Amino acid sequence: MTVINMGMRSMRRRTARRGMSGRQLLAAQAAVAGSLAAVLLVKELPGLVRELRIYRMTGGLRAHRRYP
Repeated sequence: MTVINMGMRSMRRRTARRGMSGRQLLAAQAAVAGSLAAVLLVKELPGLVRELRIYRMTGGLRAHRRYP
């Protein structure tokens, strides 16, 4: 080592880690995204059930004979 490198080492300080780690941040983002998806599903569920009932009343996959 040279004298310059030794001087640079003494200037560096170890900083204390603050905040969240990357893994914790990813888990928090996944929780937020999952909760938003769940809220959206619950909000749209009545409309999806209605569309499914209409689809079944019109014949579903077999309807191509009735509705060309």
